[in-house]
Amino acid sequence: MAAIDLRFHLHPAAFSSVHPSNSSAKPHRHCPPQRVHAAGRRCLLRAKSSNGHPQIGASFSDGVLDAKPSGAGGPAPEQGEHTVSITVVGASGDLAKKKIFPALFALFYEDWLPEHFTIFGYARSKMSDEELRNIISMTLTCRIDQRANCSEKMDKFLKRCFYQSGQYNSEEGFHELDRKLTEKEAGKLPNRLFYLSIPPNIFVDVVRSASRTASLPSGSGWTRFIVEKPFGRDSESSGELTRSLKMYLEEEQIFRIDHYLGKELVENLSVLRFSNLVFQPLWSRDYIRNVQLIFSEDFGTEGRGGYFDNYGIIRDIMQNHLLQILALFAMETPVSLAAEDIRNEKVKVLRSMRKLKLEDVVVGQYKGHTRGGKSFPAYVDDPTVPNDSVTPTFAAAALFIDNARWDGVPFLMKAGKALHTRRAEIRVQFRRVPGNLYRGNVGTDLDMATNELVLRVQPDEAIYLKINNKVPGLGMRLDSSNLNLFYSERYQREIPDAYERLLLDAMEGERRLFIRSDELDAAWAIFTPVLRELEEKRVAPELYPYGSRGPVGAHYLAANYNVRWGDISSDGSF
Repeated sequence: MAAIDLRFHLHPAAFSSVHPSNSSAKPHRHCPPQRVHAAGRRCLLRAKSSNGHPQIGASFSDGVLDAKPSGAGGPAPEQGEHTVSITVVGASGDLAKKKIFPALFALFYEDWLPEHFTIFGYARSKMSDEELRNIISMTLTCRIDQRANCSEKMDKFLKRCFYQSGQYNSEEGFHELDRKLTEKEAGKLPNRLFYLSIPPNIFVDVVRSASRTASLPSGSGWTRFIVEKPFGRDSESSGELTRSLKMYLEEEQIFRIDHYLGKELVENLSVLRFSNLVFQPLWSRDYIRNVQLIFSEDFGTEGRGGYFDNYGIIRDIMQNHLLQILALFAMETPVSLAAEDIRNEKVKVLRSMRKLKLEDVVVGQYKGHTRGGKSFPAYVDDPTVPNDSVTPTFAAAALFIDNARWDGVPFLMKAGKALHTRRAEIRVQFRRVPGNLYRGNVGTDLDMATNELVLRVQPDEAIYLKINNKVPGLGMRLDSSNLNLFYSERYQREIPDAYERLLLDAMEGERRLFIRSDELDAAWAIFTPVLRELEEKRVAPELYPYGSRGPVGAHYLAANYNVRWGDISSDGSF
């Protein structure tokens, strides 16, 4: 198994740490002395989330975050030490082993977890606590700045990890989990977080069983559930899933996670736009010609063919990851940085978008290819995929927002597997300079002379702006140059993994990066009609070689709107 790249990052704009043992500084360094009660030793400052955004009704007690719970649990107790119990349901799965447990260790390593916490794995497999710890330890690394105490921290973390086996639809299994959690929580004020790292068809079974037997009673702390995508297959199934979950949970208890919203460059998108005057007035149809959201992977569905064939690239990437980024990009200025204000603006964008039509979509599927003496399999070569499958592994689409700011601006999405490179980026192509004095020096390809802002989400996070520049010399020759901000060069610290940020936000009750039910409904309304048409007509995807740039049809789609994909450059850069 490949080593997992753990990424860590301290957030100086947020609260300094979660408990006072991180430093030799005096206790309660989160609070000025005048803000601390002598009796309760409670900080009255409003806490901030990992994003630096204010947390409503949150405070620290003895260095431990005390946020007023949402949904079940009622108001937070006013005194005593708090503890957080994190249960990873589906603990034996790949997501839990490769992402969730390493992210929790990352938070523990950098002292972002509360002083008192417990982690439980829950799955059907029979396993002891020690066996779970051995599995988790294989995914953790001590790469962080080669610090000497990493092994010691790992040992301390693993001692907080425990295991409970049980069926996902078994109240008995979750009742036993509740008993063990209660033992660990003894003498402290409890809070519980359940991460559902399981297939969506058993979400409701787990929520039903856990909410009845392992949720905290009203008035004793909060209980929250993180639900991993996919959230249904279309509007109907998504709506049914939401209704079923709300039979047992309040909306405020449900944290629908889209890990792309925790990416550093996606987080920086609103900062770039709303705190820089140079960009703010340009963010409209008056100056922007088109916006491109591009996602590509240089590998196929190896090991996931059976799962992927039931969803396809549109559901797997476009309807959630890329559409969420689009909504953040295109939204109006929110009233504040509060979660509901931001999510309100995202919903307005989604509700303003046209429903996708078949003529505005191109689908493809990778075929086998031999390159450099090495053979690469076709999608249908996967033994878990039907030989006649028409599930797309590539899709390109043109979307439009029918509001005053974006009327007529094409938002082009492109996502695919088994392509020539791995990348995720936002490309903003600006309009041409009217009456350009240097038209003769640029040549006939005016597209090459337009400005372009690129936010590279992964890999090698970067922001760069393409500008026209005079090549040094006595002649007048113009060149397209890049003003670069490479994160690896500008910032020495490690960038945290998206799951770290989102897990921390869920524990803090910060909902800004989680998807609300009406937002989910609006997103599915855009894609459901075209998904149904593709499947009812069994539209045959255009085949493209493994490791290529994708179907030729994607270029014709862009050309229909007088657009050229920005990730295809003559010199192969970026």
